[in-house]
Amino acid sequence: MLRQEVLEIWPELGWIEDSALREQTTECWVRAFQRSPLDPHDLERIPFTLKVPDCPVSFLAHKRLTVHLARDAAVKIANFFGDMLPLDLDVVVAGAILIDVGKLLEYEPDDSGGVRQSTRGKRVRHPFSGAALAMECGLPDSVTHIIATHSKEGDLVGRSAEAWIVHHVDFMTFEPFLSRLEP
Repeated sequence: MLRQEVLEIWPELGWIEDSALREQTTECWVRAFQRSPLDPHDLERIPFTLKVPDCPVSFLAHKRLTVHLARDAAVKIANFFGDMLPLDLDVVVAGAILIDVGKLLEYEPDDSGGVRQSTRGKRVRHPFSGAALAMECGLPDSVTHIIATHSKEGDLVGRSAEAWIVHHVDFMTFEPFLSRLEP
């Protein structure tokens, strides 16, 4: 049942050609939901970030857009640069699908029907909990690296080409909402 719900909210899992990687990516979401107070349908109503007051974009809308843009960017980069900058499209897609899987352990319901940062989330941000889930599910280091480095924590280490793509796409679809807050 839970697995089917994950497949329904993530049709982009079908873009991952490597069947083992597709299964590991799916399993990572299943395990995250098993440990979370949230369910798959909550992702359609909760905000993708708690850093923007009254964020108008749902978690799922933001995440799916990030996956689509990351894949499209990787395809264009491959078309223009070819062997000069080799990319693994499966790694880009799996990484983009998983970058915020740790938010299922970082968020909890609040008293008004929304979500807030959990005690765990205050201590262990989603790049860390997401990377831990990915490692537990046997995902390759190339995907775990994207999860771990997609946010500001990644500024402290080198990023792979795939991680740079996902990082920039994620911030490209987040930072414009921050700029709405500035006078």
